[in-house]
Amino acid sequence: MELLQKTLDAIAPTDRAVMAAAQKEIDYCLKPPGSLGKLEDIARQIAGITGKIHNRITKKAIVVMMADNGVCSEGIAMYPQDITRIGADFVTSGRMGVNFLANYAGADVIAVDVGIQVDVDLPKVLNRKVRYGTANFLEQPAMSRAEAVQAIEVGIEVTNTAIDQGYDLFGAGEIGIGNTTASSAVLYGFTGAHIDRVVGRGAGLTDQAFERKKEVVKQAVRLHRPDPDDALDVLSKVGSLDIAGMAGVYLACAARRVPVVTDGLISNVAALTAIRLKPEAVDYMIPSHISFEPGAKLLKEITGLEPMLDMNMRLGEGTGCALVFSIIEAALRMIEEMGTFAAIGKSRDEIGNHVMAYRGEFPR
Repeated sequence: MELLQKTLDAIAPTDRAVMAAAQKEIDYCLKPPGSLGKLEDIARQIAGITGKIHNRITKKAIVVMMADNGVCSEGIAMYPQDITRIGADFVTSGRMGVNFLANYAGADVIAVDVGIQVDVDLPKVLNRKVRYGTANFLEQPAMSRAEAVQAIEVGIEVTNTAIDQGYDLFGAGEIGIGNTTASSAVLYGFTGAHIDRVVGRGAGLTDQAFERKKEVVKQAVRLHRPDPDDALDVLSKVGSLDIAGMAGVYLACAARRVPVVTDGLISNVAALTAIRLKPEAVDYMIPSHISFEPGAKLLKEITGLEPMLDMNMRLGEGTGCALVFSIIEAALRMIEEMGTFAAIGKSRDEIGNHVMAYRGEFPR
């Protein structure tokens, strides 16, 4: 708990003064005000995160948290739980979906065993196992409060180490059979929203299994009655170890003032968990895509994180993060490489006054 508390205490709002200064630089680029849309938003946000107007990404990583879920015994997953262990092998040998996209983006994949149900002896997997999968939360809490904290601190520790190694842009992903059920249960525990807004088909459930999944989520929350105002209570009772680990990634990035990209449903449930632990953490998150899962729209409403892409994706693993890395780097090139109004003899103050008038910030 000491590392978690230290991390929470270190998180402060992004630097609004630097963001304003960055916006002036963006507005001085030779273009109509706001015409590069979300690229401008990203450049301004990263300036506020780092405290610098001029930024360049040098090392990128997607942290993939891997864990099993005891609730799989309830028949809520299409695939057997052994797939998580196989996924660990595939992701470290470059054969998972996230790998080819990470390679394309020039990013590394950091694979972490935070709770696979069996021992994993793979040299490229970080062994940070908190326990051998969660308990079946339809029968008992998924984990203890202390284990939830430990899993969050795994994410913090792994991310801090990577930042110390020079990584300056992160994504958060996961591998774990049954984790869409856990993420739905966490979202339901936080919101109490209608079950059809929360639970989706995950990896392709049949109609019968889909209805069972919804019933399991409702019953688990009804049984444990997690406190929606206590993120650790929700996480420990109906969550998963990979969600906890990803929450730690987000918190570490916020504490160290490094941008971090969210992926799909499970990654964004972890983001919501981090936000409930420290609201200012949201300022350091950059959303990638809107998941095909119904809970993704609810998460967008709650967190205010507006995804850039709509690709009908629902794979997880951090795949959406890899796609957006290049967009983020393009946004940062704008201030560095785009021509300015100096080419036609206009000063920054002249353009600044024009833009302010355009935006209605003072009378013409």
